[in-house]
Amino acid sequence: MPITDLIPWRPKSRALAVRREAERSPFALMRDLDRWMESFFDRAWTLSPWEWLEETWETFTPRVDVKETAKKVIVTAELPGLDEKDIEISVVGDTLVLSGEKRQEEEEQGEDYYRMERRYGSFRRVIPLPCEVEVDKAEATFKKGVLTITLPKTPEAQSARKTIPIKTA
Repeated sequence: MPITDLIPWRPKSRALAVRREAERSPFALMRDLDRWMESFFDRAWTLSPWEWLEETWETFTPRVDVKETAKKVIVTAELPGLDEKDIEISVVGDTLVLSGEKRQEEEEQGEDYYRMERRYGSFRRVIPLPCEVEVDKAEATFKKGVLTITLPKTPEAQSARKTIPIKTA
């Protein structure tokens, strides 16, 4: 005899418990963030700097700064350890797309051993442009791991700026 037959009451139908992400409470989110922060700091202090870099290699996301002046938009991206040939820059609609692949190969050989390590990690950043730009006149320079892209604004975008006077009450 199954143990469920000993229960004096039995529900007519059994509904499966469904976990809906939209119905999660803010407390669950706070608990998840706390758990993530604790594991991050516990893990960061137990790893050596080289182990930490190796572990975060696959999740490489370059840091990007966007600066707008009256006549141009300047995008600066930090891409340490990359060469120009590893980077692709394109403008699609009103967005700038930076993509590339970071590769590293280490080879070490001794009298009685041979070690070869390879690491690969690709990245893609899609940056919304604040205004229309002249793609044909865009320039990109790469120096010491820093990519600088200069995008001149269209004449319409340059003249679109309006100053609103402030009146005293």
